[in-house]
Amino acid sequence: MNDYRILVVDDEEDLCEILKFNLENEGYEVDTANSAEEAFKMNIGNYNLLLLDVMMGEISGFKMASLLKKDKKTANIPIIFITAKDTENDMVTGFNLGADDYISKPFSLREVSARAKAVLRRTQQPESEPAPEQIIYKSLVLDMIKKKVSIDGEEALLTKKEFEILLLLLQNKGRVFSREDILSRIWSDEVYVLDRTIDVNITRLRKKVGIYGKCIVTRLGYGYCFEAE
Repeated sequence: MNDYRILVVDDEEDLCEILKFNLENEGYEVDTANSAEEAFKMNIGNYNLLLLDVMMGEISGFKMASLLKKDKKTANIPIIFITAKDTENDMVTGFNLGADDYISKPFSLREVSARAKAVLRRTQQPESEPAPEQIIYKSLVLDMIKKKVSIDGEEALLTKKEFEILLLLLQNKGRVFSREDILSRIWSDEVYVLDRTIDVNITRLRKKVGIYGKCIVTRLGYGYCFEAE
C-alpha cells in the first residue's frame, strides 16, 4: 500500500469504476468524478495525481487543466490526459497545458497503471533539505552566504582558497583528505599546482583560526582532517 491519492475525472461512469477498481488494487486511494463541474466541488488540492478525460461536457479536460494550473493550490498536481483523440495537435495542446502524460483510448489497464506509477515516481520525490547557510563548531562560524569566517564574533580574514579548504574540512569532520583530494576539489581549474601549495595554505589557515588551528590535524602519509575536540 502507498499514500498516493488519485482523482479520475471522466464522463463514462463504467470507465471510472474500472479505473478506480484497478488502481485501488495497486494500492492507491482513488476517487472519481463524472464531470469537471463535479470534480471542482471536491478538494482537488489533496490529490497526488489527476487522470482527466479530454472530451467532457461544458468544461473539457483541457479547460479543467488550464483552470487548475492557474490556481496555486493545484498548479503543481501532475495530470495525465485520457482521450479518444490522438492527433498530434491534441497531444501538443495537452503538453502545453502542463500535462505529464497522455494516454489514448483504447488502452490497457496495465498501461494506465504503469504510466501513473512513472508520473508519481517522477513528481513525488521528497524535497531535499536546503543546505545550511552556516556551519558552526563551538565559537567558529563559517557563513556560506557571506563567505565569511568568524571566531567569537570576530571575523577571521581568509583567502578564497583558505575559506574553501576550511569549508571542506568542516563539512566532513574526521574525514582525512589527501593533498590530491584537496587539489582536485579546491584547485580543480588550475593547470599546475604543487603539493606544497596545500601545506602553505593549511599553515596559514591554522594561524588565522586561532584556537581552532589545532583541530586541523595532519595525518602523516595520508593528509589533513578537522578533528573535533
